Amino acid sequence: MPLPPKDTPWPPIAPRVRCALEDWAAWYSADPDQIAARYLNRPVFSGRPGQAPQNRPSQYRGGLVGALARMFWGEPTPLGEKRTKLHVPLASDIARTSADLLFSEPPTLAVDSADTQERLEQILTGGLRRTLLTGGELAAALGGSYLRLVWDAEVTPGPWITAVGADGAIPDLRNGRLAGATFWRVLGCDGPKVVRFLERHEKGAILHGVYEGTEDNLGRPIDLGAFPETKTLNAVEEFDIGPRLTVALVPNTMTARSWRDVPGTLGLGESDYQGSETLLDALDETMTAWMRDVRLAKARLTVPEGYLRANGPGRGVSWEDREVFVPLNVPPTEGNASGLTLHQAEIRFAEHKATAEELAARIIRNAGYSSGTFGDDSDGPAATATEIKARQARSMSTRARKAELWAVGIADIVEAQLALEATRFPGVAGVEVERPAVQFKDSVQDDIKTLAETAALLRQAEAASTATLVALVNPGMDADDQAAEVQRILAESGRAVADPVTAGRGDDDAGPAEPEDGAPEE
Repeated sequence: MPLPPKDTPWPPIAPRVRCALEDWAAWYSADPDQIAARYLNRPVFSGRPGQAPQNRPSQYRGGLVGALARMFWGEPTPLGEKRTKLHVPLASDIARTSADLLFSEPPTLAVDSADTQERLEQILTGGLRRTLLTGGELAAALGGSYLRLVWDAEVTPGPWITAVGADGAIPDLRNGRLAGATFWRVLGCDGPKVVRFLERHEKGAILHGVYEGTEDNLGRPIDLGAFPETKTLNAVEEFDIGPRLTVALVPNTMTARSWRDVPGTLGLGESDYQGSETLLDALDETMTAWMRDVRLAKARLTVPEGYLRANGPGRGVSWEDREVFVPLNVPPTEGNASGLTLHQAEIRFAEHKATAEELAARIIRNAGYSSGTFGDDSDGPAATATEIKARQARSMSTRARKAELWAVGIADIVEAQLALEATRFPGVAGVEVERPAVQFKDSVQDDIKTLAETAALLRQAEAASTATLVALVNPGMDADDQAAEVQRILAESGRAVADPVTAGRGDDDAGPAEPEDGAPEE
């Protein structure tokens, strides 16, 4: 499938999907300007300088458009007033926490070949770990992310893996499987003119193209050499890696509730924010009202007119804050001998705090996590990993569900990288093209004291071997290091000695050999 023809509407995404992606991207940005621009019905265009949010007629309309525009962030700021709305970055915190649960401990990649295994370790430590953290955050926020192979001889001699959000590519999905993807980014814009770079990944080839159009139209193709970012690229890069793609799509969920009936979207996931947009909006409104109470509760002092100092003709009067005053002949008011009155409104702290906590808890629960994952210690301190997992059961089940989806995507892209290195970038001897087995580590582990006590009890009950105990106490060690540790423990404890019953006995002392089956005894 070639690059899109000229004058293609861009981006070619179903309106319902595009609307959701723009909402999620705005909340993920944690930028009040982008959120306000989104709900003020003014599209935010990547690459165009930001503008002050403007009031739009949609705020005064009925129906769905008017309802969305009349959300807290869609309410127009009265003319002549400054915007005082506050934003709580809970949405970005959810995305970051999701990535930490999955990849704070990087997954292990295992193959049969020792040389290939060594190469996989180099890939992990060479940048794949931080790429997975980025991809996990983008997937949680935008409903999915792409793992893409790129290469540049001026940067590094071989390919590496990058992460792209779901709003940065147009997927070619067939029965829920990825058959290709077109990545795009803005190279520049001048007035209404917009220049985009497109990069399409297909089986056996990557196609490049630059287009000059408008904000909502791809426009016409232009020369790749016209821009420094693309002048070294070929229009078509061909390679032979079999049926594999140089890109993998990792959805955040297996199904998307919002567009199950939209053709061509089977295989796209949905964000952790799905269904919580109005709650996120209400949380910001609550925090803004809370801070408004704080502003209005500033102490105000009412003084008699005689206490004010004249600033001269036409300059009015003012209150001078000093320590020594000359007595004034001002009659006292009833119940106040000095005539000074202090006014300070009450801050509704408890009401706002309870409302904000309830909204935050509902948003976190709808995203599939437990409140304790976000630092809520209302259940008390956790003493063991078992207690932590019990309190964070919802987060652990969400992590396990996402890990299943990520394991497939990681295996696909790593296998494609091995195949690409074997054909286009030869030089790593002994490396075979194998599909790795991806295993995620336990993100919550017992402390060393608990593990040692468990190992002592198992040893006392003679219910586990030394190798099992070493693996229990040292889950981070690989198999070879664990075996070496077992030998050291046996040697130091004196248990690594020969059996005294058979020690020193040769073959002649071993006694008569057992007769073979069917052989007569002598």
